[in-house]
Amino acid sequence: MDSSKRQFLAQLGVLTAGASLVPLAEAKFPFSPARREGASRHRYAMLVDLRRCIGCQACTVSCAIENQTPQGAFRTHVNQYQVQLGDRVTNVLLPRLCNHCDNPPCVPVCPVQATFQRQDGIVVVDNTRCVGCAYCVQACPYDARFINHETQTADKCTFCVHRLEAGLLPACVESCVGGARIVGDIQDRQSRISQTLACTMTPSRC
Repeated sequence: MDSSKRQFLAQLGVLTAGASLVPLAEAKFPFSPARREGASRHRYAMLVDLRRCIGCQACTVSCAIENQTPQGAFRTHVNQYQVQLGDRVTNVLLPRLCNHCDNPPCVPVCPVQATFQRQDGIVVVDNTRCVGCAYCVQACPYDARFINHETQTADKCTFCVHRLEAGLLPACVESCVGGARIVGDIQDRQSRISQTLACTMTPSRC
């Protein structure tokens, strides 16, 4: 770590000593950046149908290959739990990844504005600015971030934004054996994800 980064990290304690005592919604943290990049006419989201997930981990493998994450670090994976329902025990499969929250708590805690939300809703990390302080990792309530030990910066799911912008599906969606993952623009009422959500909310209309 160079001296400038070390000096910056040493000063972070002064900048944030009192910030943790105030709820972020009230704090209006001065480092919180405005949404940038992407197009505001879109709002990308992912729907995961737990009934279709078979726990094959194809999403985990394809994501690791596509995004070249370090060994043992994953942007998405499927957790398996055993849940007791009355007299019986059943397995529950729960895919995990960044939720790209509408009001992401990881954004305002970033002291250098490396983590930001695009206008289309996708939350990304600018690795050229990230100092690896891990504030965003700790702020994420879904444990969806990690520090990439190769780049020494924050890492997370980006919905494979480089693929979306090329008209392709994210690697995990494309490789999902059960078709459990659906990604799309929820501002487009004709998109598959919008129609699926509409049917889920109002089954009588489908």
